[in-house]
Amino acid sequence: MNTAKGTVLVSGASIAGPAVAFWLRRYGFSVTVVEKAGGLRGGGYPIDVRGTALEVAGRMGILPRLHEAHIETRLLTFLDSTGGEVASVHPQTVVGGVEGSDVEVRRGDLAEILYGATRDDVEYVFDDSIDALEQHENGVEVTFRGGTRRAFDLVVGADGLHSRTRELVFGPEHPYHRYLGYCFAGFTMPNEFGLSREGVLWNVPGRGAALYAVKGSERIHGFLVAARPEPPYEVLRDPQAQLDLVAATFDGDGWEIPAMVTAMRDADDLFFDTVSQIHLPRWSSGRIALVGDAAYAPSFLTGQGSSLALVGAYMLARALAVHRDHTAAFAAYEDDTRGFVEVNQAQVGVGDAALFPVTAEALARRDSRLRGLTASVPGTGRPAHTALTLPEPIAEPQRG
Repeated sequence: MNTAKGTVLVSGASIAGPAVAFWLRRYGFSVTVVEKAGGLRGGGYPIDVRGTALEVAGRMGILPRLHEAHIETRLLTFLDSTGGEVASVHPQTVVGGVEGSDVEVRRGDLAEILYGATRDDVEYVFDDSIDALEQHENGVEVTFRGGTRRAFDLVVGADGLHSRTRELVFGPEHPYHRYLGYCFAGFTMPNEFGLSREGVLWNVPGRGAALYAVKGSERIHGFLVAARPEPPYEVLRDPQAQLDLVAATFDGDGWEIPAMVTAMRDADDLFFDTVSQIHLPRWSSGRIALVGDAAYAPSFLTGQGSSLALVGAYMLARALAVHRDHTAAFAAYEDDTRGFVEVNQAQVGVGDAALFPVTAEALARRDSRLRGLTASVPGTGRPAHTALTLPEPIAEPQRG
């Protein structure tokens, strides 16, 4: 395969997909991105770009846009069951970030920035998805949901935690799905609380709620999180059952919980899922590779999903540019990136108890630690966030 002129289909137009498309196009590949949604998903909950991922963003030339979109959360306030204040801390002391360096943006804003950096050079196909994949010696035959068939040299699955590409290549999700003991509902609601550039977290043992206000928005992000020993698979495809499960779980709770449950029922942007990770023994098979959450979702408890997507996209595309053979390229991508992924997935053990303790004893310990923190800004981040030294990009091919 001539790597300067290969064709690549990327499934997914959120974060990892457009990011890998950017680098593949820079290295001379012809790239098509297919996305099942009818267009980009705007707005969305806040996400972080930090550590090694900031270096990737800098090399992409999108860092100024990210700084423009930075929402600059300034305070996190933790509350007890009655709404009384436990502690107010700087957000970076909780997430392990670096003030003045890390960037926090709405997920949709990052997707828009990545799309803007690629739309002129990359073919985007919205409102369609991969229905079937058939590998052969010289490429991959792809059948799309809309009925068309096309051939590509390579396919990259960047289609999230519940990746259809991964299912087609590696089988059902269950063997690779590591449930972390929680399910959650996220939605937006009117900001009737006077909040600005801050988050408020309410906790009782095994249940938590958060209100998150970004700058310049009349709406705030609401989250309801509950510990459950077994994942509620039975409701994952039933929106009404999801609403009923969350409402029943928080029934009788005080503070603003009743208002949040009502807002959840009225929301047109409800997102419900388990808090989970993906652990695969390998990230590729033949001519098909996975990147981002499809390959190694770390869960929102680590705050590293988008950063791993950006770094993984860079590493995968660079490996394909360096190695003429896709088999060698996919092996190099995994060898060079897996350690970084695993140390960041392991951060769930650092952050989970701080956010949503399950027992009264764990909640008391957490609250005691929070009271010992100050509102000052930490000077350094977690070592895991910068655990990969990013290799230099290779020279771009001359375009005829």
